Amino acid sequence: MSLRRQVLMFTVGGVIGLVVDAGGVQALVSFAHWNPYLARILSFLAAATATWLWNRRYTFAQRSSGRSLHAEWLHWIALMSVGAVVNYGAYAAILLAYPPLVRWPSLAVAASSATAALVNFATARGMLFKDAKTPT
Repeated sequence: MSLRRQVLMFTVGGVIGLVVDAGGVQALVSFAHWNPYLARILSFLAAATATWLWNRRYTFAQRSSGRSLHAEWLHWIALMSVGAVVNYGAYAAILLAYPPLVRWPSLAVAASSATAALVNFATARGMLFKDAKTPT
């Protein structure tokens, strides 16, 4: 698969992750009355798992991590955590700068996601799914 197609497929996975992340944080804040900073941690884990499932199946289908599913998921979560630090920093800064968004944290999630997506693609492709799959 070409790099251009991988970027496109990674973007689709990112949109899926954004929906899971923003929807999860909004639900936890609005319905369960969670703190928006703590809610974001749980929504991140759910979103990262959703994007891992998408990307291993579609984006990097012809690439291999060389790891077991459990080890691959753990590595994915660790790598996505780098982007999450960037994302969470921007998220927290947005909430601090615009206090009304504390009630609508999904908007801050969307705004903080673009930069993190670039970091996440680079780490996923370059560090986890770096080898071509060998025919079985």
